[in-house]
Amino acid sequence: MRSFALFAGLALVGAVVYTIFFSSAAPTPGPAAERPVAETLQARLKRLPGDFRGWAQLATQYVDQARVTGDPSYYGKAEGALATAAKLRSGDDLVLAGQAALAAGRHEFADAARLAERAIDANPYGAAAYGVLADAKTQLGDLRAAQRAVDTMMGLRPGVAAFARASYAAELRGDRDGARKYLELAHEDAFSPADTAYVRYYLGELALHSGDLAEAADWYAKALRAYPAYTPALAGQARTAALGGRLSEALDLYDSVVERLPLPQYLIEQGETRLKTGQKADWTLLKAQRKLFEAAGVRDDLTWAEFEADHGDPAAAVKHARAEYARNRNLVAADALAWALYKAGKPQEALTYAKRATATGWQNPLLSYHRAVIERALGRPARVDPTFDPALSALARFS
Repeated sequence: MRSFALFAGLALVGAVVYTIFFSSAAPTPGPAAERPVAETLQARLKRLPGDFRGWAQLATQYVDQARVTGDPSYYGKAEGALATAAKLRSGDDLVLAGQAALAAGRHEFADAARLAERAIDANPYGAAAYGVLADAKTQLGDLRAAQRAVDTMMGLRPGVAAFARASYAAELRGDRDGARKYLELAHEDAFSPADTAYVRYYLGELALHSGDLAEAADWYAKALRAYPAYTPALAGQARTAALGGRLSEALDLYDSVVERLPLPQYLIEQGETRLKTGQKADWTLLKAQRKLFEAAGVRDDLTWAEFEADHGDPAAAVKHARAEYARNRNLVAADALAWALYKAGKPQEALTYAKRATATGWQNPLLSYHRAVIERALGRPARVDPTFDPALSALARFS
């Protein structure tokens, strides 16, 4: 799932799946202390407490920080800032777009779509709201509506944010060449180190999921050269090392990754790599993170459906997967439900959802592997990719 989160959970597809930035799709990695913008804005708001757009802007910075730092307590701060903004001007498009971004960060994608549409009604020329709408509609499984939102955003403000979303939309259709083309356009448009690192990282992800570890590693290294603090690219290097059999190197890299940003995705990848080396996985921090996210109002049944299916209780996996799919009928949620049902001994029902997960032609190695295994369990001919390592399945998920 990419996070613009592009864009997880698709995950979010992982976990934060879809956060929106009003000036760029790229994150601004680095601790809050390195970012004086928020402090300057807070000082302005002390002087001008009636600046409703300032409160909305502060809220989006808090949503940004929740994803960048992995600290979900920022969602509560964003909620407070937005409550102040809404009291001052509830119908303002920037206030509504901020509320949509917060809802998306908490994986409340139906609310995010509704709020984004209200923001668009208030200001049809606000490109940021179309970005949130595209993200939310993707997570809800309405790819046509997501594409319309992306197309409108491209018309209003072509740039890194729009090109990145257009790339993801193409990828979900199975158009890897188109996805690469849009990322190359984003790369040409990127001017800040953070934007450049962001785009290079996703070029690495495209290469990784097409099986080209060398090209993927090259893009991750280029991303880090552009912005050394960009943790996703460091995680990408850990993935390529693990998938390339360099497990000790991968574990060293994962230690650095989770020290910087202990997101559930990275903790699961680290745990699987440890299991691959014959060590025991320690899920203590992962479970602690789960409680923190739940306390902050983040609904993430997807992560726990996937985790329980691979490393825990299949019955619990089915429960989480059904809950996720009931809210967000996207491709990754369909795959999670399919795999949970298979692990729970229900391959026939699982196949229904595996077909839905692969219906668009998305060339996702994890989804393809899951469907092939399910079909084989039912006695049907299916090719399982011999290069896919099921012991490292989390590494095949989009971050």
